[in-house]
Amino acid sequence: MSKTKVVLGKNKLVRFSYANVFNPRADLQGNEKYGVSILIPKSDTKTVKQVKAAIAAAAEEGKAKLGGKVPKNYKQPLRDGDEERGDDEAYAGHFFFNANSNRKPSVVDEDVNPILDQDEFYSGCYGRASVNFYAFDSSGNKGVAAGLNNVQKVKDGERLGGGTSADEDFGNLEADEDDIL
Repeated sequence: MSKTKVVLGKNKLVRFSYANVFNPRADLQGNEKYGVSILIPKSDTKTVKQVKAAIAAAAEEGKAKLGGKVPKNYKQPLRDGDEERGDDEAYAGHFFFNANSNRKPSVVDEDVNPILDQDEFYSGCYGRASVNFYAFDSSGNKGVAAGLNNVQKVKDGERLGGGTSADEDFGNLEADEDDIL
């Protein structure tokens, strides 16, 4: 396996936020991309160490794009949720990064069966992700970014960004005969 590729969630599951894995969204330049924000618990020091090593390997492999050497202050994808998203409870106690792809990632369940129902994989669920880090130089902005390969849902979680399913709203309701016209 490449030094820049990491399969997240082998030690502790990661949580997904801003999940756009079924339909692409336009980025700031208007390019259609699939993507997800991946939250890694700070307590999962093994995975955090693997991610940092993959970022460093990507910077080293991509030196040519970064000006022939690895700059001291290049843009890094791994960020601290407590510092950058202090107002968002879901990011507390986590590191996070965004992973994107021009290609639709495979979205599978715990048994590696394709998830076809778009409501099954959502912001807030837990699982694993395969990502590849790479160096970039775009309009003088240099750094390392994460490419999204595939995602696997393993466990449900509280939906982020609000919203509920129809089953949550109506599944346990019984009609009161006096209220029926």
